[in-house]
Amino acid sequence: MPRSTVHRIVHRVTGEVVAIRQQVIHLPRTAEDLEAVLRGFAGLARHRSFRKAAGAIDGCHVRIVPPSGPDGHCYRNRKLFPSIILQAVCDHRGRFIDTYVGWPGSVHDCRVLRHSPLYRRTLYPPPGQYILADGGYPCLQHPLPLITPYRQPLQGVGPQRFNSHHSRARSIIERAFGMMKTRFRSIFLKALEVHHTFVPQVSIH
Repeated sequence: MPRSTVHRIVHRVTGEVVAIRQQVIHLPRTAEDLEAVLRGFAGLARHRSFRKAAGAIDGCHVRIVPPSGPDGHCYRNRKLFPSIILQAVCDHRGRFIDTYVGWPGSVHDCRVLRHSPLYRRTLYPPPGQYILADGGYPCLQHPLPLITPYRQPLQGVGPQRFNSHHSRARSIIERAFGMMKTRFRSIFLKALEVHHTFVPQVSIH
């Protein structure tokens, strides 16, 4: 099959999938949906103090063939392979409710976060609730409430218990990424051979 035909088919199919993306990846739309997420995270954490957790956030690296030219090195991440960053938020069941993708692999997760629509538009979570994040993110109140674990070394039993409950709940995002990579091995377990500007459509839509 001619390369041009493959190119045309891939772009056409991707466009069709993008058109229905919001039917699959979306924030909780009703009060009942949000309540289920809040109860779910409290269950994961095994503590009622996490009753206001409305999601878990993290990033993963999508392998790519780096672009040629002087900017190619910008895509090499800390593990020394070229990639593009996918930031995602999931609910208590590991379903993605928000995604943001496109930054080169060398960019820190905090910078990706601060440029994401979730952060800039304060879309989610509702007031009084928060999103769980690992220690690579800052602990924030505004505009995007993030709760991170206590940093090492821990002082006392309280912080140790908090980190344990926090880890139980937050690890759902790591499991979500793991399931995604297992399901779509051809996308996430080898370098994508598409133009780097097209990777966001292929990797998450």
